[in-house]
Amino acid sequence: MSRVRDIPGKLYRGEVSVNIVGRQKMWYAISGVILLVSVGALLIRGLNFSVEFKGGSVFNFPAATSVTQGDITRVVSAAGGGQVSAQHVAGLHAHWQVTTGQLSSQVTQTVQSALEKAFNVGPNAMSVQFTGPTWGGQITAKAITALIIFLVVIVIYLAIAFEWKMAVGAFTALMHDILITVGVYALVGFQVSPTTIIGLLTILGYSLYDTVVVFDKIRENTSGIDASTRRTFGEEVNLAVNQTLVRSINTMMVAILPVGAILFIGAGLLGAGTLRDLSLALFVGILIGTAATIFVAAPLYAWLRQGEPDLVKQARRVEQRRAGAAERAVPASPAKA
Repeated sequence: MSRVRDIPGKLYRGEVSVNIVGRQKMWYAISGVILLVSVGALLIRGLNFSVEFKGGSVFNFPAATSVTQGDITRVVSAAGGGQVSAQHVAGLHAHWQVTTGQLSSQVTQTVQSALEKAFNVGPNAMSVQFTGPTWGGQITAKAITALIIFLVVIVIYLAIAFEWKMAVGAFTALMHDILITVGVYALVGFQVSPTTIIGLLTILGYSLYDTVVVFDKIRENTSGIDASTRRTFGEEVNLAVNQTLVRSINTMMVAILPVGAILFIGAGLLGAGTLRDLSLALFVGILIGTAATIFVAAPLYAWLRQGEPDLVKQARRVEQRRAGAAERAVPASPAKA
C-alpha cells in the first residue's frame, strides 16, 4: 500500500515515468481509429435530434405492462400520425413517450384519442407537447451559435494565454472531444436535445481547464531549456505530463463519480430523460477530455516544437553530455604485467 502511495511522488520527481510523449504515434493511431468510428457513425447513423430541434408532437401517457412498441406504432399510424418513435421511460413514474413528426391540430387530436382508446388511458392522464418547425429552427440556430461563440472565445483565450503551438494543441484536443462525444451519441442513438448542447459546452470547459493545468507545468519545466543539458525538450514535456498525471486522474474521478450516479441512477433507474441527455455528454466528455489532454494535446505540442533549430541543438548537447558521462562510467581496463 505504501508503494502505491509513493507513486505520485516518484512521478513528480521523475524517478518513475510513463513514456507518453515518446509513444505519441501509438496514441495518435488509437485516437485516429476512435475518430474514424465516430465520424463513420455520424455519416451512417446520423444524430437522433429531439423534437425541440426538428419539430413534432410528443405524447406521454402511463405505461401498461401489456403494451409494446409495435402496438403503439400501429395505433398511431392508423390514426394518421405518420412516422412514430415509441420509447418506454422507466422509473418511479413509468410511462410511454411517443414522438411523431409535425402534425396538424386535427391529426394531433385524432392520434391522442386513438391512444387513449386503445390503451385505456384515463382522463387527463395524457400530456401532449407540440413543437412547430419555426421554434425547432430557432433552437437549432441558437445551439450552433452558442457552440461557435464558445469556440471563438476559446481560440482568443488560447492565443493570449499561450504561444500559438500550445494553442494548436489545446484546440485540437477540444475538437477531438467534440467529435468523439457526438460520435458516441450517434452510436448509441441517444437523443440530442438542448440539454445535450449544454452538457457539450460544459465538457469543453472542463477539458480546457485540464489542458491549461498541464500546459502551465510544461511551460514551467521548459523555461530556459536552451541552456540546460539535463533533459531534451520532449523529455521535459513528458516529465510535466507525468507530474500532473495523478492530479488529472484524481480530478477526472472526482468529477465522473457524481456524473455517473446521475447517468446510471437518475437516468437509468429513475427514468429522468433530461438527466440522461445531460449526464451522457458529461460522462463521455470528461473521460475523453482527460485522455485528450494527456495523449493528444501534450504530445502534439512536443512534436510541433521538437524540430526548432535551438531545440535540436539543445538535444544534441544533452546526448553529448550523456555519451561523455557513459564513457567516464566505464572502468578502465587493468594494465598488462
